[in-house]
Amino acid sequence: MAARWREWGELAVQALLFFAAMVSVFTTIGIVAVLLVEALPFFQQVSLKEFLLDPQWTPLFAQKHFGIMPLVAGTFLTSAVALALAMPVGMLSAVYLSEYASPRVRAVLKPALELLAGVPTVVYGYFALLTVTPLLKRIIPDLETFNALSAGLTMGVMIIPLISSLSEDALYAVPSSLREAAYALGATRLEVAVRVVIPAALSGIAASFILAASRAVGETMIVAIAAGQRPTLTLDPRRAIETMTAYIVQVSLGDTPHGTLEFRTIFAVGLVLFLITLVLNLIAMRIIERYREVYR
Repeated sequence: MAARWREWGELAVQALLFFAAMVSVFTTIGIVAVLLVEALPFFQQVSLKEFLLDPQWTPLFAQKHFGIMPLVAGTFLTSAVALALAMPVGMLSAVYLSEYASPRVRAVLKPALELLAGVPTVVYGYFALLTVTPLLKRIIPDLETFNALSAGLTMGVMIIPLISSLSEDALYAVPSSLREAAYALGATRLEVAVRVVIPAALSGIAASFILAASRAVGETMIVAIAAGQRPTLTLDPRRAIETMTAYIVQVSLGDTPHGTLEFRTIFAVGLVLFLITLVLNLIAMRIIERYREVYR
């Protein structure tokens, strides 16, 4: 009787896990279906050539242009600034926690670092606007009030825990036998970290960078508050720009009539954003498979 109850319990857990997996799959399918269904009428009125090549994005103005390039450029500009800060800082933090910190220090610093990931992004947004931008203006006087630089730097602070935590996990998973073999050959701790541990954990580190890039591309509140709402095709981080997510927030506030061409632009932009993040995640999976090291 006990064996039968245990078997039923196993079947119940298996069914619950299958149900959870199917919920995730159907949710993803539903999101993609909504994007495609709502974006299709937009592309019936706006050609793909105009959407991809027109350098202006003014669908809410009297003279309408539907070129998404300014929004894509703004998104990649803020993401590049964020990664320029987060990648070295997050990587160095991961190396310190994995190779230099004592177990007691690691147990305190890692959760403290990960607290940054729990701060609401709207708080980061106002921190960028009210603190980071005034500080940067002392160094860069011609910095505009809304700019890509402060938004990108604040996004970088936000994604540092993501890179640091995932990279540290990858470094920590490297077998100690590799370290001990390098130490036996007379290598210093820095040489062991740089020449042995980091190459051995390269797949996990690269995946953390790509996932952080996906997180930066999809960030909404920080760029909506601090980067501005001016869709300008520029690579100057001192200027106000508009990202894809910020535009979606702008149109979703309710001023644009539902069902109009202007309203459907958010689904076209959302579809492009979905494709970009999908490509980044596929690249991360490819890197993991390509450089994965299996230890026995």
